Amino acid sequence: MTEYIYGSSSEKTNPEQLSLFDEAENEADKRRPEPEVEQITYTRRHGREKQEEETLPDLPVETVEHILPKEEQICPECGSELHVMGHDTRRELEIIPAQVKVIEHVREVYACRNCEKTATSVPIIKAPEPEPIIKGSAASPSSVAHIITQKYVNAVPLYRQEQEFLMNGILLSRQTMANWLVRSSEDWLSPLYEQLKIELLREEVLHADETTLQVLKEPGRSSRSESYMWLYRTGECALRPTALYEYQPTRSSSHPKAFLNGFRGYLHTDGYAGYHALPSEVKIVGCWAHARRKFDEAVKGTPPEARINLPSQKGLDLCNELFRLEREYEKLKPKERYEERLRRSKSISEALFEWASGLGALAKSLLGKAIHYLLSQRSYLENVYEDGRLELSNNRAERSIKPFVIGRKNWLFSATPKGANASSVIYSVVETAKENGLRPFEYLKYLFETMPNKEEEKYESLLPWSATLPDRCRVKSDSSSAGS
Repeated sequence: MTEYIYGSSSEKTNPEQLSLFDEAENEADKRRPEPEVEQITYTRRHGREKQEEETLPDLPVETVEHILPKEEQICPECGSELHVMGHDTRRELEIIPAQVKVIEHVREVYACRNCEKTATSVPIIKAPEPEPIIKGSAASPSSVAHIITQKYVNAVPLYRQEQEFLMNGILLSRQTMANWLVRSSEDWLSPLYEQLKIELLREEVLHADETTLQVLKEPGRSSRSESYMWLYRTGECALRPTALYEYQPTRSSSHPKAFLNGFRGYLHTDGYAGYHALPSEVKIVGCWAHARRKFDEAVKGTPPEARINLPSQKGLDLCNELFRLEREYEKLKPKERYEERLRRSKSISEALFEWASGLGALAKSLLGKAIHYLLSQRSYLENVYEDGRLELSNNRAERSIKPFVIGRKNWLFSATPKGANASSVIYSVVETAKENGLRPFEYLKYLFETMPNKEEEKYESLLPWSATLPDRCRVKSDSSSAGS
């Protein structure tokens, strides 16, 4: 029991746990020698500057020069005039907080003086101006993109954004922001979502998962009823990574059946039986991480002094061996991975199934539950050996649904189904943008600048993998590893 209360939430065997409150102590290395005091030459300084440039790439540089007044440029020894022999340079990273301003669009209206005097009608011509993202509103592409990024990327709920705006002297209520999000989702992001769904269903390998969501004002249901956010996403080998969310009031198997209508291929899932009701064109691939998790829970549920020759430890060890081999296959092509799994991994899983089948355990014990899950999911777990593009676990879907789970911890619930639907669309666009190496704020801003002034049938050029997107939307390659 103490393992569940105080233990690490990680499923890795023997994790190195870091405390949230002891970062300095954990990051410090007492064995590492302190740098020695030394004379820094010009060559050494240039090397340091190069390293800093690699750390801070493509940022604008503002140079501040520090110069002695002319009257002080005198040698203190002999009184002669000093000359510049070199420069000392240091660099600082300056942060400028968000700046807010009002853009006032003034459009000139033209009329003909001659027609005013001689004709019965006067033509009125207006200068062109960009269409607003929401007519009759103060919303702009940048303001809506900022609010979306704060809530759906940084998990900052609207009431906290309202407080931040207020501290900067701006009265922007959470109700107004919520209206902006719903309108921008319905008017501009939903058509993009539908095109993303068409692309998703063309794939041959997908992942799916679902998590709970509370919607307060759902017709015919209590405010405490559990609704669901479903996730469907592409696999590792997809050329166009896509992650789509869908809000539904229940966990019924009819929802994935309707969403995946037309899909033919492999679907990675957990052990939820609702996925097993999908038509035969969809082949379910079980999650070995869930099978391993059951044995891990059985081991951790046993006191340390009683873990000698523990049956559940053998099950965990065999699962660990499968994942160890899978790490060796990471850089292989799908066909090579398929062959290596058949040659090396399949015999291990068969040994695990044979061992579990002959093991007697109480059905309600942790070990009994682990064995039941393993054997009941056997046909789905063994499907991973059919194609090298398949993965040993459904962790890819769990990672994609995690941003929604983190956000839910901050904003807790959705007020209405309309808000929940808007959230599903926005999360889909934001997470798919991230999957394709885009900067969510810049991408959203570009969408809201472009879509109101673009014909709908040309929205395909705005999809996250489009080569025509401006460079400002893309994460720089030098910083991509640090940005995620």
